[in-house]
Amino acid sequence: VFDVERGRRHYGPGGAYSGLAGRDATRAFATGDFTQAGLVDDVSALSPAEMLAIQSWLSFYSDNYDPVGKLVGRFYDENGAPTEALRQAEAAIEEALKFQAESEQRKQQFPPCNSEWSSAKGSRFWCSTQSGGVNRDWSGVPRKLYRPGSKQSHCVCVRSTGPPWGQPDSAGHGNRGDLDDPHLQEYEGCHPLAQQCVLN
Repeated sequence: VFDVERGRRHYGPGGAYSGLAGRDATRAFATGDFTQAGLVDDVSALSPAEMLAIQSWLSFYSDNYDPVGKLVGRFYDENGAPTEALRQAEAAIEEALKFQAESEQRKQQFPPCNSEWSSAKGSRFWCSTQSGGVNRDWSGVPRKLYRPGSKQSHCVCVRSTGPPWGQPDSAGHGNRGDLDDPHLQEYEGCHPLAQQCVLN
Protein backbone atom coordinates (compact mmCIF):
# COMPACT_ATOMS: atom_id res chain seq x y z
CA VAL A 1 0.00 0.00 0.00
CA PHE A 2 1.39 3.39 -1.01
CA ASP A 3 0.34 6.82 0.17
CA VAL A 4 -0.45 8.64 -3.07
CA GLU A 5 -1.54 11.89 -1.41
CA ARG A 6 1.01 13.90 -3.37
CA GLY A 7 -0.61 12.61 -6.57
CA ARG A 8 -4.17 13.29 -5.36
CA ARG A 9 -5.19 15.06 -8.56
CA HIS A 10 -4.52 11.76 -10.39
CA TYR A 11 -5.81 9.33 -7.76
CA GLY A 12 -8.58 11.39 -6.14
CA PRO A 13 -12.25 11.39 -7.19
CA GLY A 14 -12.52 12.18 -10.89
CA GLY A 15 -8.76 11.71 -11.44
CA ALA A 16 -7.45 9.63 -14.32
CA TYR A 17 -6.25 6.92 -11.90
CA SER A 18 -9.04 7.12 -9.33
CA GLY A 19 -10.03 3.52 -10.12
CA LEU A 20 -6.66 2.35 -8.78
CA ALA A 21 -7.08 3.99 -5.37
CA GLY A 22 -8.20 1.94 -2.41
CA ARG A 23 -7.87 -1.47 -4.04
CA ASP A 24 -5.32 -3.93 -5.36
CA ALA A 25 -5.58 -3.43 -9.13
CA THR A 26 -2.23 -5.00 -9.96
CA ARG A 27 -3.45 -6.70 -13.14
CA ALA A 28 -4.52 -3.38 -14.72
CA PHE A 29 -0.96 -2.05 -14.53
CA ALA A 30 0.10 -4.78 -16.95
CA THR A 31 -2.96 -5.10 -19.17
CA GLY A 32 -4.19 -1.50 -19.33
CA ASP A 33 -7.74 -2.81 -18.68
CA PHE A 34 -9.21 -0.23 -16.30
CA THR A 35 -12.74 -1.65 -16.38
CA GLN A 36 -14.16 -3.17 -13.19
CA ALA A 37 -13.27 -6.62 -14.57
CA GLY A 38 -9.65 -5.54 -15.12
CA LEU A 39 -9.08 -3.73 -11.80
CA VAL A 40 -8.21 -6.95 -9.94
CA ASP A 41 -5.24 -8.53 -8.22
CA ASP A 42 -5.06 -11.84 -10.14
CA VAL A 43 -1.80 -11.95 -12.13
CA SER A 44 -1.58 -15.72 -12.53
CA ALA A 45 -2.19 -15.77 -16.30
CA LEU A 46 -0.01 -12.79 -17.28
CA SER A 47 2.82 -13.10 -19.80
CA PRO A 48 6.49 -12.57 -18.85
CA ALA A 49 6.40 -9.11 -20.48
CA GLU A 50 3.31 -8.19 -18.45
CA MET A 51 4.98 -9.36 -15.24
CA LEU A 52 7.94 -7.10 -16.07
CA ALA A 53 5.49 -4.22 -16.52
CA ILE A 54 4.20 -4.85 -12.99
CA GLN A 55 7.78 -4.92 -11.68
CA SER A 56 8.44 -1.60 -13.42
CA TRP A 57 5.34 0.00 -11.90
CA LEU A 58 6.26 -1.31 -8.44
CA SER A 59 9.67 0.33 -8.81
CA PHE A 60 7.97 3.57 -9.89
CA TYR A 61 5.72 3.61 -6.84
CA SER A 62 8.60 2.70 -4.52
CA ASP A 63 10.65 5.59 -5.91
CA ASN A 64 7.85 8.19 -5.87
CA TYR A 65 5.48 7.35 -3.00
CA ASP A 66 5.81 6.26 0.62
CA PRO A 67 4.88 2.67 1.49
CA VAL A 68 2.43 2.66 4.42
CA GLY A 69 1.48 -0.99 4.85
CA LYS A 70 0.54 -4.29 3.27
CA LEU A 71 -2.90 -5.16 1.98
CA VAL A 72 -4.41 -8.32 3.43
CA GLY A 73 -5.55 -10.39 0.48
CA ARG A 74 -4.02 -12.32 -2.38
CA PHE A 75 -0.37 -11.40 -1.68
CA TYR A 76 -0.17 -10.87 2.10
CA ASP A 77 -1.93 -12.61 4.99
CA GLU A 78 -3.39 -10.90 8.07
CA ASN A 79 0.06 -10.90 9.70
CA GLY A 80 1.67 -9.16 6.72
CA ALA A 81 3.47 -12.35 5.70
CA PRO A 82 3.86 -13.17 1.97
CA THR A 83 1.41 -15.70 0.56
CA GLU A 84 2.06 -18.46 -1.95
CA ALA A 85 0.53 -16.22 -4.64
CA LEU A 86 3.18 -13.56 -3.95
CA ARG A 87 5.96 -16.15 -4.10
CA GLN A 88 4.61 -17.38 -7.44
CA ALA A 89 4.40 -13.82 -8.80
CA GLU A 90 7.96 -13.07 -7.65
CA ALA A 91 9.19 -16.31 -9.25
CA ALA A 92 7.41 -15.36 -12.50
CA ILE A 93 9.12 -11.95 -12.44
CA GLU A 94 12.51 -13.62 -11.86
CA GLU A 95 11.89 -15.92 -14.84
CA ALA A 96 10.83 -12.93 -16.95
CA LEU A 97 14.00 -11.01 -15.97
CA LYS A 98 16.12 -14.05 -16.87
CA PHE A 99 14.33 -14.40 -20.22
CA GLN A 100 14.78 -10.67 -20.88
CA ALA A 101 18.53 -10.91 -20.14
CA GLU A 102 18.86 -13.92 -22.46
CA SER A 103 16.92 -12.10 -25.19
CA GLU A 104 19.14 -9.04 -24.83
CA GLN A 105 22.27 -11.20 -25.08
CA ARG A 106 20.81 -12.94 -28.14
CA LYS A 107 20.11 -9.54 -29.70
CA GLN A 108 23.75 -8.54 -29.15
CA GLN A 109 24.89 -11.76 -30.83
CA PHE A 110 22.28 -11.64 -33.61
CA PRO A 111 21.04 -8.03 -34.11
CA PRO A 112 17.95 -7.68 -36.31
CA CYS A 113 18.52 -6.78 -39.98
CA ASN A 114 17.37 -3.62 -41.65
CA SER A 115 14.58 -4.48 -44.06
CA GLU A 116 12.24 -2.92 -46.59
CA TRP A 117 9.67 -4.15 -49.07
CA SER A 118 8.09 -2.68 -52.17
CA SER A 119 5.84 -4.21 -54.80
CA ALA A 120 8.27 -3.07 -57.51
CA LYS A 121 11.51 -4.34 -55.99
CA GLY A 122 10.47 -7.04 -53.52
CA SER A 123 12.23 -7.53 -50.19
CA ARG A 124 15.61 -6.17 -49.25
CA PHE A 125 17.54 -7.14 -46.10
CA TRP A 126 20.83 -5.57 -45.13
CA CYS A 127 23.23 -5.23 -42.24
CA SER A 128 25.11 -2.21 -40.92
CA THR A 129 27.08 -1.39 -37.78
CA GLN A 130 23.85 -0.06 -36.22
CA SER A 131 21.12 -2.35 -37.59
CA GLY A 132 18.62 -3.54 -35.03
CA GLY A 133 19.57 -0.63 -32.79
CA VAL A 134 22.72 -2.50 -31.70
CA ASN A 135 25.87 -0.40 -32.13
CA ARG A 136 28.89 -2.57 -32.85
CA ASP A 137 32.17 -2.63 -34.78
CA TRP A 138 30.99 -5.18 -37.37
CA SER A 139 28.20 -5.18 -39.97
CA GLY A 140 27.52 -8.86 -40.47
CA VAL A 141 25.59 -10.70 -43.16
CA PRO A 142 21.83 -11.40 -43.29
CA ARG A 143 20.60 -14.81 -42.21
CA LYS A 144 17.30 -16.37 -41.19
CA LEU A 145 17.29 -17.17 -37.46
CA TYR A 146 14.94 -19.92 -36.29
CA ARG A 147 13.95 -20.29 -32.65
CA PRO A 148 14.14 -23.90 -31.41
CA GLY A 149 10.83 -25.64 -32.07
CA SER A 150 9.52 -22.91 -34.39
CA LYS A 151 9.11 -22.85 -38.16
CA GLN A 152 9.06 -19.04 -38.16
CA SER A 153 12.29 -17.14 -38.78
CA HIS A 154 13.39 -13.55 -38.68
CA CYS A 155 16.29 -11.77 -40.32
CA VAL A 156 19.39 -11.19 -38.21
CA CYS A 157 22.90 -9.93 -38.86
CA VAL A 158 25.62 -12.50 -38.26
CA ARG A 159 29.32 -11.95 -37.69
CA SER A 160 31.22 -13.66 -40.50
CA THR A 161 34.78 -13.45 -39.12
CA GLY A 162 36.55 -14.11 -35.86
CA PRO A 163 35.63 -16.66 -33.19
CA PRO A 164 32.02 -17.65 -32.45
CA TRP A 165 30.10 -15.64 -29.83
CA GLY A 166 31.48 -16.26 -26.36
CA GLN A 167 34.68 -17.93 -27.58
CA PRO A 168 37.93 -16.19 -26.59
CA ASP A 169 39.74 -17.00 -29.83
CA SER A 170 39.17 -18.72 -33.14
CA ALA A 171 41.41 -21.70 -32.42
CA GLY A 172 39.58 -24.75 -33.68
CA HIS A 173 36.65 -22.64 -34.93
CA GLY A 174 37.92 -21.56 -38.34
CA ASN A 175 37.50 -17.74 -38.18
CA ARG A 176 33.86 -17.86 -39.37
CA GLY A 177 32.19 -15.86 -36.61
CA ASP A 178 28.72 -17.25 -35.94
CA LEU A 179 28.00 -18.49 -39.47
CA ASP A 180 27.94 -22.11 -38.30
CA ASP A 181 25.24 -21.62 -35.65
CA PRO A 182 22.71 -24.45 -36.23
CA HIS A 183 19.70 -22.11 -35.89
CA LEU A 184 20.72 -20.05 -38.92
CA GLN A 185 19.87 -20.50 -42.58
CA GLU A 186 21.13 -18.62 -45.64
CA TYR A 187 18.75 -16.71 -47.90
CA GLU A 188 18.42 -18.51 -51.23
CA GLY A 189 19.66 -16.47 -54.15
CA CYS A 190 21.99 -14.33 -52.04
CA HIS A 191 25.76 -14.58 -51.89
CA PRO A 192 26.67 -16.14 -48.50
CA LEU A 193 28.89 -13.20 -47.53
CA ALA A 194 26.85 -10.31 -49.01
CA GLN A 195 25.87 -7.60 -46.52
CA GLN A 196 22.69 -7.03 -48.53
CA CYS A 197 20.13 -9.45 -49.92
CA VAL A 198 17.35 -8.62 -52.42
CA LEU A 199 14.54 -11.12 -52.95
CA ASN A 200 11.93 -10.66 -55.68
